[in-house]
Amino acid sequence: MKFCGHTIYRSRLSLSDYRTSTSNFLSLPEEFMKQYIIRTVQETDNPLLAKVIRQVFEEHDSPKCGTVYSDPTTDQLFQLFQQERSILWVAEMDDEVMGCCGIYPTDGLPDLMAELVKFYISRSARGHGVGKMLMEKSMQSAKDFGYKAIYIESLPQFSKAVSIYEKQGFVHLDAPLGNSGHSSCNIWMKKDL
Repeated sequence: MKFCGHTIYRSRLSLSDYRTSTSNFLSLPEEFMKQYIIRTVQETDNPLLAKVIRQVFEEHDSPKCGTVYSDPTTDQLFQLFQQERSILWVAEMDDEVMGCCGIYPTDGLPDLMAELVKFYISRSARGHGVGKMLMEKSMQSAKDFGYKAIYIESLPQFSKAVSIYEKQGFVHLDAPLGNSGHSSCNIWMKKDL
């Protein structure tokens, strides 16, 4: 399917569609809903998503070493998410990438557990329900892939995100799981699906 010159893979969800089942979004402006889609990552997204991710780190004065900021896969997200039982959802409005969130089978995680990864939203898209939609889409993908639990790594600088994870039912862990390579992350959480 084509939309604004882009091929839309696997799924397309507009806020107007989402709004009909979620009363929390009734106050969103119509112009935002008409131009907004969620789709899977495309190769042309690589530099755009890397920029969004790194801007979020800079905005929050977060560590750059031992995090997604310096991870070489951040520049090759399309290629990374060719891994079986993984997916990266991208939020787009007016042909502008606004953020992403996905599911990835990180090495070393327990059986039937995946990691919620690359959950970053540009400043201009925050507060409009974009993050909630991306997270819900990713969680549903995890269920569809047969995962029974989700793991997250984060940082204290992302306290608002951590609060959202807690509200979504994630619980804190005492130690990391798996081998993400993100040694600076010191918040670890898990949720059973």
